[in-house]
Amino acid sequence: MELTETHTLPVPQARAWEALNDTSILKACIPGCDSIDADGENAYNVAMTAAVGPVKARFKGRMELTNIDAPHTYTIVFEGQGGAAGFSKGSATVNLEPGDEADTTKLSYSANAQVGGKLAQIGSRLVDGAARKIAGEFFKRFSAQLQGGEAAPESQDSPADENGGEKEEKGKKSWTAWISKS
Repeated sequence: MELTETHTLPVPQARAWEALNDTSILKACIPGCDSIDADGENAYNVAMTAAVGPVKARFKGRMELTNIDAPHTYTIVFEGQGGAAGFSKGSATVNLEPGDEADTTKLSYSANAQVGGKLAQIGSRLVDGAARKIAGEFFKRFSAQLQGGEAAPESQDSPADENGGEKEEKGKKSWTAWISKS
């Protein structure tokens, strides 16, 4: 599975970087995220519940930030286990640059993940759709957090917004977690 997207964040680059590295913000923004705990320097244990088609499971995984060039880019390497539901592993490169408007940031990412077990059996279209939905919800929540508001969590089964837009999540390592769960 590959996922590449770009989002405009309503804050300057330094603030976006800070938020992407704040586990409490990430935990609040990642749909189904139960915990994000430090596990060494630039490494985190993540637990979350996710539904992909008919498969719903609690996933536990680990993510590590590499190739860090603050406040511009880093790579997230992740792996997650969901018991009988299966597993996922992969990486995502995140880039930040000043936005087109004052005090905005353009965030772009490219993620590549492999899934196995029941997740792989349900088909790539369902897995890709679930990943896009989780990413959309993350970015919706993340933007709300950056603007100082609270985005109401949506259920895992809710559709993306009517424009097919992406949603933001709170917290910086959370989006790695949703990729791990996909």
